[in-house]
Amino acid sequence: MNASATPARWGLTIPLDGVPLAEQRPIVESLPDLGFTDLWSSEANGADAFTPLALASVWAPGMHLGTAIVPVHTRGPGLMAMQAATLAAAAPGRFSLGIGASSPAIVRDWNAIPHEEPFKRSRDVLRFVRRALSGEMVDGEFDTFAIRRFRLGLVPETQPELLLAALRPGMLRLAGREADGTIINWLSADDVPTVLREFAAPEKTVVARIFVCPTEDAEHVRALGRRMIAAYLTVPAYAEFHRWLGREEILKPLWENWAAGDRRTAAASIPDELVDQLIVHGSPEQVREGVQRYADNGVTVPVPALLPTPADVSLTDAIRAVAPR
Repeated sequence: MNASATPARWGLTIPLDGVPLAEQRPIVESLPDLGFTDLWSSEANGADAFTPLALASVWAPGMHLGTAIVPVHTRGPGLMAMQAATLAAAAPGRFSLGIGASSPAIVRDWNAIPHEEPFKRSRDVLRFVRRALSGEMVDGEFDTFAIRRFRLGLVPETQPELLLAALRPGMLRLAGREADGTIINWLSADDVPTVLREFAAPEKTVVARIFVCPTEDAEHVRALGRRMIAAYLTVPAYAEFHRWLGREEILKPLWENWAAGDRRTAAASIPDELVDQLIVHGSPEQVREGVQRYADNGVTVPVPALLPTPADVSLTDAIRAVAPR
């Protein structure tokens, strides 16, 4: 891709914060006119990953829909395949299932499910769902579960794209070998080439969830960013990811103070430069340029995730600021 070329696909994370889900229809309906092609959901402790996309399949019937991500532990393999098949049938040719290992907090602490063997579980769910969506009867042992005579009753005419969220080399290589693409998260635009060298599948889809705060109030962004970085980059998988990316020294004070229970000092130790690398912010022009840099470095579907802005920036203004045009 040329450095100046806008990618063919440009997404937005839904549902949007601050607006009741039932009232988001006119916003979603307006997005294609702003140049958005994709809508991607996430799943933690708010909306589930599938319901907002089911609504969007009716509200914006031309847009591509994707999950980024559905945790591989919190649903049984059969239910995962059923939900993917349902959305693929509702939005033929326009749905991507993104799955991933998630975190111990979401899986173990919030859903009372052991967060065991995340690499193997991700691989096994990926392999099972692909077979199930083809209409095949699946019967046999996987490393992390066993399936007995499962066959989907609703087989989508168009198979959905299957994407695997990945951070470090092992999962990135698995995604490059066995998935239709990967989903990346919590990295700077300059980190993308490092990640894609391990993914090693330039013909496949690369979705990046990009945290964006469209405001020129840098202090607002940095205060918010420190809280978010402290919460996320102390999770073991994200900590190891950033060690691999070369941020051991810059993040060492965060990790040491967090482990000691001093969360205030931990967050305060995060330098402005790191917030500026991991969260795109500034004027609308700066925001678009920041998102575009991810595409220039190899991301095929940039997906801004809007963060809370100061009161002088409306949601409409924020959406326009992260739109490709």
